[in-house]
Amino acid sequence: MLDRILANSPVFLLIAVRCFGMIMTLPLFSIRNVSRIAKIAFTGYLAYLIFPHVNFSAYTPYISSDGNFSIEYIMLLVGEGIIGILTGFYVTLIFAAFSSAGQFFAFQMGFSASEVYDALSQVENPLMGQFFNLVAMLIFLQSDWALYLFSKALLSSFDSLNALSIVMHRTDMIEFLLGGLTKLFADAFVISLPIMGTLLLISVTMGILSKAAPQMNLMSEGFPIMILTSFFVITMVFPQICEFFTHSFIRGFSSLSKLLSIVGGGS
Repeated sequence: MLDRILANSPVFLLIAVRCFGMIMTLPLFSIRNVSRIAKIAFTGYLAYLIFPHVNFSAYTPYISSDGNFSIEYIMLLVGEGIIGILTGFYVTLIFAAFSSAGQFFAFQMGFSASEVYDALSQVENPLMGQFFNLVAMLIFLQSDWALYLFSKALLSSFDSLNALSIVMHRTDMIEFLLGGLTKLFADAFVISLPIMGTLLLISVTMGILSKAAPQMNLMSEGFPIMILTSFFVITMVFPQICEFFTHSFIRGFSSLSKLLSIVGGGS
């Protein structure tokens, strides 16, 4: 196997570049706490497993027989890196929906001032956004979606996507990414809607009572009531939220599979 890799080192490097681009943009794998040596080692391991199952006949005219680098080959390396980055970016969009849902109602809860650095999303994120992001990550790992991503989705992308097909199907790629952004905000709104609606009713009720009886100063008690009510509502709807997380992963990977079939069918 090693002799075959050495004999086809330009092809192996193309596979490794795509895997590395995806790992550098995937949630959890792309965090700074994971050393670059571990990321490079994992990239080499993935490329080693995928190499026997990949057909790179479309790239053969652009790879010189003596193994020297050329402008065409460098452009292929850039294209493979872009494919890996786009794949990881789309998975990041799925997780960003859960993180954004926590941000939507964190302000109403009174947790908007408690923004700290989130190692998973690598941005400043309220506590509820970090909580939802962590739950989504646990469901992602527990449901073997990470295994599906590396074993099936990544392997299928090599059969369908290459740097040449991206140029020919750039319109489909743009529509796919824009659709992912649309689903991000739609999913975040659906997740946060029960909590946001409940907090809105509490805010309206507190405003009416404070106007009716100003001496009671009910607004000073509003934040504790909102925090307790929010956690109560989250506890009650948490099974449905976890189920929605699972359906979001299924819908996201189904969209990715449809894109691969469209691009692969038209290549």
